[in-house]
Amino acid sequence: MKSQLVLHIDRIACDGRGTCAELLSELIELDDWGYPIIADSPVPRDLERLAHAAVELCPKMALQLRASEGDTRSVSESTEELR
Repeated sequence: MKSQLVLHIDRIACDGRGTCAELLSELIELDDWGYPIIADSPVPRDLERLAHAAVELCPKMALQLRASEGDTRSVSESTEELR
C-alpha cells in the first residue's frame, strides 16, 4: 500500500514568498500577508511530484512532506516510488 503524504509548514521559518502556492495551488493558498494556508488532507497521488518540487524549491526550507499518521513507511520510501 502506498504511503499517504501530508504537507507541513514551519511557520517560524517561512517568510511568505509564495513559491509553494505557485507550484501547488491545488493544495496551498496564501493568506492576506502572503503566508501559506495548507489543505488539511493528504496529498493526492497525482500531485505528489508537484508537492516534492514545492518542498525542494522552498527558499527557506519551511515546507515538509511527512507520512500521514498510522503509516509505517518513511517519506524517503515514498520518494523512491516516484522515481
